[in-house]
Amino acid sequence: MAALKERLRSDLTEAIRSRDELTASTIRLALTAITTEEVAGKTARELSDDEVVTVLTREAKKRREAAEAYDDVSRPDRAERERAEGEVLAAYLPQQLTDDELVALVADAVAETGAEGPRAMGQVMKVLGPRTAGRAEGGRVAAAVRVALAGG
Repeated sequence: MAALKERLRSDLTEAIRSRDELTASTIRLALTAITTEEVAGKTARELSDDEVVTVLTREAKKRREAAEAYDDVSRPDRAERERAEGEVLAAYLPQQLTDDELVALVADAVAETGAEGPRAMGQVMKVLGPRTAGRAEGGRVAAAVRVALAGG
């Protein structure tokens, strides 16, 4: 069994014991998303830690987007709840890359592939994928690659 999934389960038990409703409900939702991913497709399977991180990253992104949507419709109470859930999930994710670290990784990948111009974006993203997995959102990586390939 994936160590991260096991950690989520034990943290859920602890959150329930300490009556931490926010943490308990957030971890329950995350475990449900993981289970859904495990039974998706033709055969059920156990997710690896990397796959669990991917699911948690997706869940954290949903929380950020929901918080922004609630802000847009003047619902600060709901937006705050979504942000708090996002913070609970962030504790289980790898440390996110800083902008400087991301720019350095992009520069290395561009140099390594010899890429020039916007058409080379795919080959740079292919190299960066494994290096940034779980540590930076795809949109953020793509934006950094676009800037680098534009000569910026």
